[in-house]
Parts: sequence; structure tokens; C-alpha cells
Amino acid sequence: MAKAIWKNTVLAESDTFEVVEGNIYFPGDALRREYFKESDHKSSCPWKGEAKYYSISVDGEENPDAAWYYPDPKPAAENIRDHIAFWRGVEVSK
Repeated sequence: MAKAIWKNTVLAESDTFEVVEGNIYFPGDALRREYFKESDHKSSCPWKGEAKYYSISVDGEENPDAAWYYPDPKPAAENIRDHIAFWRGVEVSK
């Protein structure tokens, strides 16, 4: 079971996940969506494509751009379509 936790709150947990470049990518249905808000931030990876971000809000505290995903990944990264990964202090374990 993989879990993503921030501020003692479980943001995502799942028995199924993908690991890419050391990051655990959770399936979209593993997220507790009430903690996530779309961000305008974007980044680009030469082999995965364009990443979009979510900001996380727990008990009035915001962690901007703390989760990312590839809505339309390049073919080499198709396995992480509809999957979300974390950083910026979010603890991820498996």
C-alpha cells in the first residue's frame, strides 16, 4: 500500500501505483480530491511531456504546486496517464 501524507492527512493511498524516476505515481481515483485545487503551473519533460500541477490545502494551509500529473503523456510515459505524484514536503511511502 502506497500513501501520500501532508500535515498528518492522507492525501492518497493505493495498492496499485507506478514508479518512475523514483517517484510514486498514484492512480487518480486514489486521491482524496477535497484537498486538491488545480494550479496554473506547468512544466515540461522531454520524454514524459507537459506536466500540470495541483496545490494542496489542509486545515487552511496551502502547499502550492505540491502534486503533478501528465494529462497527455508522450508514448514512453503512457503508464502514468491519470496518475499523480508528490513533492514539496508530502511524505510518500510504500
